[in-house]
Amino acid sequence: MFWAELIQRFVHFLDVGAGARVLRMLMVGTMIAALGVWYDLHCFRNFSAPEAMDSAQLARNLAEGRGYVTDFVRPLSVSLVSQKNQAGAAGAAAGTNFDFARLREAHPDLANPPIYPLFLAGWMKVLPFHYAVEFKRSFWAEDGQFARYQPDFLIAVINQLLLLVLVGQTFLIARKLFDPELAWVSALLVLGCEQLWEFSRSGLSTLLVAVIFLGLVRVLMVIEEKARGPEPKVKPLFALAGLAGLLVGAGALTRYGFGGMMVPVVVFLVGFGGREWRRQSLIAAGAFLVVLAPWLLRNYWVGGTLFGTAGFTMAEGSRVHPGLLLERSLHPDWSAVWRIKPLLFKLLANLRLILRDDLPQLGRSWATLLFFAGLLIGFRSLPIRRLRYFLLMSLGVLAVAQALGRPQWSDALPVVNSGNLLVLALPLVLIYGTAFFITCLDQIEMPLLVTAQTLRRAAQAGFVVVLSLPLLGTLISRAPVPVTYPPYYPPDFQKLAGWMKKNELLMSDVPWAVAWYGHRQCLWLTLDTQDDFYAVNDNLKPVSALYLSPESLDVKMFSEGLRAPENSWDKFVFDTYVPAAVPPQSPAHHTFSSITIGGAEAEAVPPQFPLSHSPTGPAAIISGMFLADRVRWPADAPTPVTPRPAAGGP
Repeated sequence: MFWAELIQRFVHFLDVGAGARVLRMLMVGTMIAALGVWYDLHCFRNFSAPEAMDSAQLARNLAEGRGYVTDFVRPLSVSLVSQKNQAGAAGAAAGTNFDFARLREAHPDLANPPIYPLFLAGWMKVLPFHYAVEFKRSFWAEDGQFARYQPDFLIAVINQLLLLVLVGQTFLIARKLFDPELAWVSALLVLGCEQLWEFSRSGLSTLLVAVIFLGLVRVLMVIEEKARGPEPKVKPLFALAGLAGLLVGAGALTRYGFGGMMVPVVVFLVGFGGREWRRQSLIAAGAFLVVLAPWLLRNYWVGGTLFGTAGFTMAEGSRVHPGLLLERSLHPDWSAVWRIKPLLFKLLANLRLILRDDLPQLGRSWATLLFFAGLLIGFRSLPIRRLRYFLLMSLGVLAVAQALGRPQWSDALPVVNSGNLLVLALPLVLIYGTAFFITCLDQIEMPLLVTAQTLRRAAQAGFVVVLSLPLLGTLISRAPVPVTYPPYYPPDFQKLAGWMKKNELLMSDVPWAVAWYGHRQCLWLTLDTQDDFYAVNDNLKPVSALYLSPESLDVKMFSEGLRAPENSWDKFVFDTYVPAAVPPQSPAHHTFSSITIGGAEAEAVPPQFPLSHSPTGPAAIISGMFLADRVRWPADAPTPVTPRPAAGGP
């Protein structure tokens, strides 16, 4: 009898007791884990976003105890640090060999806010990161060939855990505003959003900022609820307002553009914070400044600007500073940086693209269209209406911040990039889009009660499946190549890094990849091959090697080769690869000694260029051009490259 009663109680526990909830949670957790494993096995690729590699190499330096220093050195950062140190050492003796640019030591980072690199550094401390590429172990290698880079994969895993946190936050917000039924549908839509999964494997800080944003939303919901009470207590409201300011500050220290969210937060407190809205707004703004100020002072102390090089992102892409020229400038024209008219033109041009493309296609989900259609519905619930006002204000602020601060290298990655700020509001958009769908579903007359409930559940399941079809199609389609080549092939970066010493300086067109995969200090390609290059090489620190990836080598024959400006790197590449285009009978026509680049024969480097050695033999098989100041690789009888004679020479 004892065992029969025990079994009966256990069955009751699993059937209608607390065990039923545990079983449901285990089943849901198992399904989510299976989805993550399937996605990683099928869709994972190494990093393709420069910002992801930049954050990762910075996090590794933090984890190794080197401090907030970077191996990816921007010429603009060199200029800022030099000017700041020279101004601080105005009384130093002239001619001293002081390292004002801090290139001979670890260079301070002025491009990244600190929270995401610190977050990754903690993850690197917890898990065993193996930075050497793997050629033998399965999954990391296939048939003896490199396939996946383990640190990239582990960073993707922590971002996928953040995605699960985002799903849970979406469920809690939707259940608080509406009901558990809508909460489950909204959470499943977030889980089935292909774009969020792409962000999870990108290595970007987007999902961490999205988690902070939804945390801010939950705090504002509590403030609104307490302020509506008959006799709201003042101290809890003040504490919550301070917490809201802290969250906005934390988001700004993860992505600078998020700092603009302080505007809708203050407007929300003014409108819905109750009688003490003035003090709540001041407390929130004060908490925001308390969090942000120490970091801004650090940047000013190191580089002379509050936001480092990131503050100049707004000026990039304007008519005055097209492309990425500003960050690659060693001697920028400061008077032309903050002109109002070019910034206004950039804002209007990018806002046009955002309104035309980004907003209607937010999350690549049809629920976005339902959200905009649902704006015509007036909800009876006061909290639902007020949070929708906050969401609309947030979309406006994020759109302006995205238009001004979108990095120019995001052109190659139009959706999954660090400049995409609108995606932070995607979970809320999905909640309100789902609310519109269910509101329309409620208008349909159903027959019998049981049948109606069954049809309702079937319609909701179909809604989730249809909106998740892009992710499902990706999972069942042919698996892509796990390596993002060209131009990023980790074994090549580690191969050329092995030829360099720790304290030597490289220069490259993909310095973020050299810094992350090769763990070597690398300066971004200067604007020209003469003045700026020799300003670094002769005055700051010798450039020991140059690496140009397929990004620079795949130049167009006419517009980027023959017609390239003199002393440009495009001209350098073209002249190195292509023989002089002069008739054979001309006295200026000569036969030049060749060099081996990427396993192919090329011409010689320009005259007087200090990097005149190229790898030969098996060492030459790398994807790009590598030139060094001396022979650094094992090869069969390597010989120096004879520089190309000047035009008209003997």
